[in-house]
Amino acid sequence: MLSIEKVDSYYGDFQALRDVNLEVNEGKIVALLGPNAAGKTTLLSTISGMVPYRKGSITFQGQDINAMNPEDIVSMGVALVPEGRRLFGTLTVLENLEMGAYAKHARKDLQKNLDRVYDLFPILKERSSQQAGSLSGGEQQMCAIARGLMTEPRLLMIDEMSLGLSPVLVQEMFRMVSEIAKTGVTIFLVEQQVNHALKIADEAYIMEKGTVVLHGPSSEIANDDYVKTVYLGK
Repeated sequence: MLSIEKVDSYYGDFQALRDVNLEVNEGKIVALLGPNAAGKTTLLSTISGMVPYRKGSITFQGQDINAMNPEDIVSMGVALVPEGRRLFGTLTVLENLEMGAYAKHARKDLQKNLDRVYDLFPILKERSSQQAGSLSGGEQQMCAIARGLMTEPRLLMIDEMSLGLSPVLVQEMFRMVSEIAKTGVTIFLVEQQVNHALKIADEAYIMEKGTVVLHGPSSEIANDDYVKTVYLGK
């Protein structure tokens, strides 16, 4: 579904991604793991069209998305749930979800998609008239993921979902991602909760210093000696 080949991305003169190669196959959960400042968020921003890349290629379902506007990439079926949730805090939960359906292709099915996310996250229906900024951390993360689903994505990219959540909520959020994947949405998950991510992902990539250093089925990555020592503390 998503193919990234030899991509270099920059912030000004600073090179953030170097010769990145990565694939996300349809119907899978793929985890992108690594330390802070490894380039994980930059990669998601590059795929989304917010950070230009100077070399390489990115294709989504066989179509080159280089130089496409972010809104056009969303219309193709690529949605990003950003790190830190980035909700509109003074708007209600419902209004935030409606903003997710702003794209023309999603607007016509707004009610159907609203019912769908309310089925996945019943608490959001209860909180629909509440300001998003007043929700708990876990509820805000649910709202951010639900807003992403309102765009009718084929590929849902989620950046640091577990950030700032309690251990119990972290487990619940990973369970919900698995449920979303069962509905046919392909998931590309950036996470620092390595152990949890490897349990639900089909494949995993390890990124360090702007480049991919390891890739394979999650079961193999979890048993890799380097990953055990550096990321799993074993």
